[in-house]
Amino acid sequence: MNLQSPKVTLDKTPEETYSFLSDVKNFEKLMPENISKFEVLGDDKFLFALKGMPEIVLKKKEEVPFNKVVLGAAGGKLDFSLVADINRAQEDKSDVQLTFSGEFNAMMGMMIKGPISKFIETLVNNMKVAI
Repeated sequence: MNLQSPKVTLDKTPEETYSFLSDVKNFEKLMPENISKFEVLGDDKFLFALKGMPEIVLKKKEEVPFNKVVLGAAGGKLDFSLVADINRAQEDKSDVQLTFSGEFNAMMGMMIKGPISKFIETLVNNMKVAI
């Protein structure tokens, strides 16, 4: 399953956007209002939970300076990744799009498609005010 957020343009350079997204503790500022738990577990890992959902641990898996930050599931039953693609829009602006990728059976895919789509859309929209 591959889901993409809308692309947003931020009033920050790609360097500033990358710097923000590379610091896992900043993801707390991007979380939806229904977050019930957020905990930084290290320089490259954090745990979060949304009300009524299980806890998820994300770990930074890859970084391409000023262009990409890749987070992935750190253990658990589900294997997936969340990729932030950053591109220069203008001199002092950047475009960001999130892509969620994972292998799920058909039943699981149907159950999580809506909530995951809404989640990544919320993350990318919250970047407009958090960064």
